[in-house]
Amino acid sequence: MKNKIFIACDTTSTKRVKNIIKNTRTDKLKVGYKFGLEFLNSKNGRKFIKKLKKQITFGDFKISDIPNTCTATIKSVKDLNFNYITIHINCGLEALKSAKKVAGKTKLIGVTILTSLNNKSLKEIGFRDNVNKIVLKQAILARKANLDAIVCSAREAKIVKKVFKKEIITPGIRFSSRINDQKRTLDPRQAYKNGADWLVIGRDITKGNIKKNVQTLIDQLNK
Repeated sequence: MKNKIFIACDTTSTKRVKNIIKNTRTDKLKVGYKFGLEFLNSKNGRKFIKKLKKQITFGDFKISDIPNTCTATIKSVKDLNFNYITIHINCGLEALKSAKKVAGKTKLIGVTILTSLNNKSLKEIGFRDNVNKIVLKQAILARKANLDAIVCSAREAKIVKKVFKKEIITPGIRFSSRINDQKRTLDPRQAYKNGADWLVIGRDITKGNIKKNVQTLIDQLNK
């Protein structure tokens, strides 16, 4: 079975996205493409995604709002035919259930605590529990809402797997010790070992020589 990865297309340039797709084609991995707010809100982003065929697509909207707005947002992007769309679990059970009802064939992914946050950040926001406790509670909520997948740090994948039996998608993947703006990171092999189904990888693949970076990933996974 092939390892599954989503490439984060973090850019406003459709030319750059075309280049990323062209240079990440490989029969050694199952590859999908994640489009975040930067590309989704760019001038030609929507048009590009609408025309994109035969690719696994992930609309990383990170919807976070009241139930009515969450459902309206999902309905408003139906024409883009995303395979996956993200919603913050912090929206609450009612919003998650409402969004799931209108998602149709699109898999709804619950977002847990962002990988750029750590226990100190959470205390500053006002949370009393630590990352692990909060993510566990969020995973239980995602299960109750019948969501199709969860986004969490690979460090929490083992915890999530105990209570959530569907797809686990892990960002914050790093080939080396460079963590940039992420706080909770892990290397690809350990992420899969912890129970990740999909890895989300951005800069480590899209910066520099893309083909060479893809090969580096394949080599790391085959060690």
